[in-house]
Amino acid sequence: MVFKPQKTKFQLLVIDNLERLSQWARNPWRRYSLALTIALTGYFLGSSLGMISAVVELMDPVGAFLSVLFIEILIQFRRRFRRDLRKKLLLLLIDSFRLGLFYGFFTESLKLL
Repeated sequence: MVFKPQKTKFQLLVIDNLERLSQWARNPWRRYSLALTIALTGYFLGSSLGMISAVVELMDPVGAFLSVLFIEILIQFRRRFRRDLRKKLLLLLIDSFRLGLFYGFFTESLKLL
């Protein structure tokens, strides 16, 4: 017999906050401004990680591995949330963060040329 795990208070708060954010972002301007903010945050993190990895030269392979691993985890989250139509905002935020992170890595790589 399979038992369904109970919902903790933390899980309920996270789900409630995501639903509240989704209701707030029904306006297209709010949704796109939130996506732009997340993309710029991803760009900042991508460029920061690129600079930190370039300063500490011994960590280049490890930093590259962790970056690729993190992007692959975001892709797996995207595949999981793609089927659920209620989580379109979360899917948009994951995609914009991943795009900003990739763009940050790309511009840092151009600096190294």
